[in-house]
Amino acid sequence: MIFESILVIGIALILDFVFGDPKNKYHPTAWIGMLIAKLVPIAKNKDSTVEKLGGIMIIVITSSIPILLLLSFEYTISLVAIDYVSVVIYMVSGGLLLKTTFAMRGMENHAKKVLMSLDNENLEMARTNLSMIVKRNTKNLDKNHILSGVLESISENTVDGITGPLFYYAFSGLPGAFVYRVINTADSMIGYKTDIFKNIGWFAASCDTILNYIPSRLTGLIMIVSSAILQNNWKESYRVMIRDGKKTDSPNAGYPMAALAGALETKFEKIDHYNLGDGEITLTNKQVYSAIKIMKLTSILFIGMVSIPIIFLLTLVGWWIHV
Repeated sequence: MIFESILVIGIALILDFVFGDPKNKYHPTAWIGMLIAKLVPIAKNKDSTVEKLGGIMIIVITSSIPILLLLSFEYTISLVAIDYVSVVIYMVSGGLLLKTTFAMRGMENHAKKVLMSLDNENLEMARTNLSMIVKRNTKNLDKNHILSGVLESISENTVDGITGPLFYYAFSGLPGAFVYRVINTADSMIGYKTDIFKNIGWFAASCDTILNYIPSRLTGLIMIVSSAILQNNWKESYRVMIRDGKKTDSPNAGYPMAALAGALETKFEKIDHYNLGDGEITLTNKQVYSAIKIMKLTSILFIGMVSIPIIFLLTLVGWWIHV
């Protein structure tokens, strides 16, 4: 089962590198987002306790659906009489499904759209493109803060969009990856401390914080290894991550962000929130391309250094849930 599980990851990576993300109407994450959007008005209530319970139900419902579908998928495969056919179906279908839980090429494409706008000296379009991948207000950002936003997004997305799903896939197969994706999607939609979402989104935000605690720190450490391999400043990456990793409002996001800032010998700045790193905030397109390389290598190393060893160990003790 170890070999098949590793092949599923390999197929998913190849699909991502070659094809990227499917269109929204075919993408499970888009369906999850639409379901969450429909459930939020139902959960709204004048009573804060009822709203919080509604927020829990949103996560329970949206997590249960992919789990039930995946269990049905596993059962259907088990009905195939010929063993090798069921294994092939499992690997190919599993790779297709796992690929939908992460988006390496998608992040790269979004980053390049911002760079293209800046190359064309179109700040408005660059701000608009940046707004697709960050939560902050991008209306008045200058070029350096736009590039800082892109780099921060690449570092955060390395966890949220790649290593996080792969970490939970290692523990519990496709259900783990999909539950992570549901919670991460819910957090990005409703996990805000605003009057509208502070009650409904508290559970999603809390779950996301818990789930990302280990992957974010492991990803930061592996970014340091990637920086050394790619001949970036790995010593500065380590120093800045240890010093600045706790500076962000999120208890997790700061670690990969600070590791990347140190590796690129620059500074990431979110106005009125944080500064990560010691370099000048005079950023260039070249640093974004370097960050993309670090993201890709970190993702591959994470599979080899974290996901595969976890699958191997859990298989040895007989606790590898494969779907």
